Amino acid sequence: MENTGREPAKDNDLFFVCSLIDYIARKTKNTRAEVVNALGKKNLAKIYDLADVYHSDSIERVSDDFITKANIKTGSFDNVAACKYAIPSHWDIGKVYKRLIKAVAEREKTEIIDALLKVYNSFLSSKIDDYNSSMYYENPAYLLECYLENKVI
Repeated sequence: MENTGREPAKDNDLFFVCSLIDYIARKTKNTRAEVVNALGKKNLAKIYDLADVYHSDSIERVSDDFITKANIKTGSFDNVAACKYAIPSHWDIGKVYKRLIKAVAEREKTEIIDALLKVYNSFLSSKIDDYNSSMYYENPAYLLECYLENKVI
């Protein structure tokens, strides 16, 4: 596995995919699960496989392309407007999801995109996306245990 930085390149690719999901969700006012499900496994795999290429382009343009391609409509979920405190960036949230997805894939011995779909469609996703709670900045090991227990512990 290529490792030209502090982490493996595929970890950085997953980070980009998760950050792009969050960016699209904010832009279209949809939950992260709605965005992931609208994109579908094929588009998610494409983004993951070509993340190093997409990452060199503007996230605005890449998001527009996939919003159009997946026909993602504007929703009414706006966790940014509902936030009473400092708003984490899409990059901050991408890092949270990347760590959790990677841990789930390793623990469940599953492919990254399958783990991504499971994590974003789990109860924990709505907890992470509530920026008025502390869940999004909890310890990665704690988030994994909550995911595995299927409840906040």
